[in-house]
Amino acid sequence: MKTILSFLCSLLITLSSIAQRQTENVILVTTDGLRWQEMFGGADSSLLFDPTYTSDTAKLIKQFWANTPEERRQKLFPFFWSTIAKQGQLYGNRWNGSKMNISNTYWFSYPGYNEILSGFADERINSNDKIDNPNTTVFEFINNQPKYKGKVASYATWDVVPHIINEKRTGIPVNAGHEPVASPNPREQLLNDIQDKLPSPWGETRQDFITYYMAKEYIQKNKPKVFFLSFDETDDFAHAGKYDQYLLTANMVDKFIADLWTYLQSQPEYKGKTTILLTTDHGRGHTPKARWKDHGTKTPDCFQIWMGALGPDTPAKGEMQHAEVLFQNQIAQTLAKALGLHFTCEHPVGEAIQTVFK
Repeated sequence: MKTILSFLCSLLITLSSIAQRQTENVILVTTDGLRWQEMFGGADSSLLFDPTYTSDTAKLIKQFWANTPEERRQKLFPFFWSTIAKQGQLYGNRWNGSKMNISNTYWFSYPGYNEILSGFADERINSNDKIDNPNTTVFEFINNQPKYKGKVASYATWDVVPHIINEKRTGIPVNAGHEPVASPNPREQLLNDIQDKLPSPWGETRQDFITYYMAKEYIQKNKPKVFFLSFDETDDFAHAGKYDQYLLTANMVDKFIADLWTYLQSQPEYKGKTTILLTTDHGRGHTPKARWKDHGTKTPDCFQIWMGALGPDTPAKGEMQHAEVLFQNQIAQTLAKALGLHFTCEHPVGEAIQTVFK
């Protein structure tokens, strides 16, 4: 009898939790190769004051420098620290005892995005080649649920993302690289023209501002319920050794996220019904300082990453402090849990981060 009563109580608690869930939409945002050191400490003095990496040190010091890490991170990421840190949660401040790591052994982009999206550190994914992902991602799983069929989409800067999501197999629309918007409205046509005529410093990869404004137009027109927005230029500028541009781009991404959140809260389909998760595919080096440009297995500590969460079902706990080490492979299940789903497929999936939701 006690066993039956215990089961019934557990079932009632579970059903109550699902009934009270307010999240109906989820947006995942990534910015490639953004270090946790800048997220939690702001501008790095060893790089900001070095003309090798910062061409106009006086300008950047005025814009991003302050005496304390708390002041510096507020300057660099005003939305993260004025909104997410107050209304949501931030993970990965290793100075504060919060650790989040990559599970895969490669520590670069395709393996990282596969781990984020599939919840599985697949050792077969060992390059950035444009190979269609053999793994099921959480987006494919959600898109196969009747309630969400045709309501999942992605816009990305990096032209490999359509292969990571496996657009061909899944049918999930992914606009990336220099792909123009089909059947554009006047604003999208302008963005198509800018993309076509403005030289990109990254070859086959466009600039993040084009990705963002195309993505926002898509959201306004189509009202997707699950969306993946992926930026890339933080990684591009870091590889180029341009710390000033890396900071400016990180600050720009913060502004994009703030603008998107403001828009979402102005729309009845999204206001009070949307959870946003934010993270990166890999970290970067830090010692010696020149290694900040790099990542991969030859770069110590670039398996260290961060994550943010904001939404109606996420308790406002701010900077998380705990001894438990979290992993990149937990993000996919956490995303599914936001919608009251449990992500299952042909491969193992990391468990959800329990503290993200009530």
